[in-house]
Amino acid sequence: MKKFVGFVLVTIAVCCGGAWGITLAVPGQDISRAVWTSAVIVMIVQPLAFQLARMMGPQNVIAAWGLGSMLRGIVLIVFGFFGVKAMGLSMEPALLSMAGFFFVSTVIEPVFLKP
Repeated sequence: MKKFVGFVLVTIAVCCGGAWGITLAVPGQDISRAVWTSAVIVMIVQPLAFQLARMMGPQNVIAAWGLGSMLRGIVLIVFGFFGVKAMGLSMEPALLSMAGFFFVSTVIEPVFLKP
């Protein structure tokens, strides 16, 4: 449980810090809304993928990692096809920021998956 909470806190810090940095570097209300929406979605999906990897990890680490990556990819695709238009967001900042937040938090994930 301690590792899960640690991962969630680091993911929140990465997403909030990244979103804040992006909105400072590229000002604009549309961009800001798209980036922060992506950050919130990543903060919801990443803990689910992490928990999935933790539960499957002892049996098959590669399958657990692959399943978590597939979940992230599906979320990105569904968000790109349906979510962005439904929420009235700018496509490029929403998808690029989501992909970036997923990537950075996925790179950090192995630190918390160690036994």
